[in-house]
Amino acid sequence: MSKFESLFEDFQKAIKRLVEVLEQEKTEFIRDSAIKRFEIAFDISWKTLKAFLEDYYKVRCASPKTCFREAFNQGLIDYDEIWMKIADWRNDVVHTYKEALAERLYSNLPQALEYFQLLGKKIKKASEE
Repeated sequence: MSKFESLFEDFQKAIKRLVEVLEQEKTEFIRDSAIKRFEIAFDISWKTLKAFLEDYYKVRCASPKTCFREAFNQGLIDYDEIWMKIADWRNDVVHTYKEALAERLYSNLPQALEYFQLLGKKIKKASEE
């Protein structure tokens, strides 16, 4: 199994775990768990994308935002500023001890999940071509 295939498998699992926690009734514990699962899904998403771009397009990227920009440049994803916002949300995770930030971040997770799912579908389709 290649690095990309292994990461893609982990990405699919991370998406599933994020779905599971977001289906739960919201409590402080569920909110915090969802934020952690988002963090994991994000980190695996860009690392999967990085490996995919290297394997299939021979393109290198070193950070989440550069990988998302490169995915757009390669036609893998549509241009959408939300990817930059999702990267910023990931950076905010370390500050979720602030209640208002944790609440705001939690409210953004369904949108992030939608984008992770879309990215997974696009990567899968492109890798099968």
